[in-house]
Amino acid sequence: MAALAITILGLDPGLRHTGWGLIRQDGNHLSYIAAGCVSPQSDLSMAERLRELAENIADVVRQYVPDEAAIEETFVNQNALSALKLGQARGAAILTLAQAGLTVSEYAANRIKQSVTGHGHADKAQIQAMIGMLLPGSGKLVTDAADALAVAITHAHHRTHAALAVRMAKAK
Repeated sequence: MAALAITILGLDPGLRHTGWGLIRQDGNHLSYIAAGCVSPQSDLSMAERLRELAENIADVVRQYVPDEAAIEETFVNQNALSALKLGQARGAAILTLAQAGLTVSEYAANRIKQSVTGHGHADKAQIQAMIGMLLPGSGKLVTDAADALAVAITHAHHRTHAALAVRMAKAK
């Protein structure tokens, strides 16, 4: 029995720039659909920036109708304020996806890098290069969009495990 092709939306969240990327998974074959970046105006209030972020993600979901979504987990560094702002952007993105009826899987940065490059500490240039090789036709992308495609690819590789975990959690 052949697997159904699905569309996966990956998000690389950020308050200044949130990358998004869509891929199609048909069995073991991945293909590029689209990618971009949401960049709310920095002079807006926090609430307005989060609203703009949510509205733009909702527009992407309406336009491309993904079947599943994935987002990068928060990387906690020494700057608590930066981590808090990133968490707010992630929250707005996750809520928007959930309101659209999508299940959202989350992946750590090291897992994403490992899935795409084979090395958990790869740099942004290595990720961009691998996206170009793994998704012909994706062209030259801004870093955030390439990172979002890396999230989508990671989900494609791990979605069977993630779907099983969701089903088991719902069964409890």
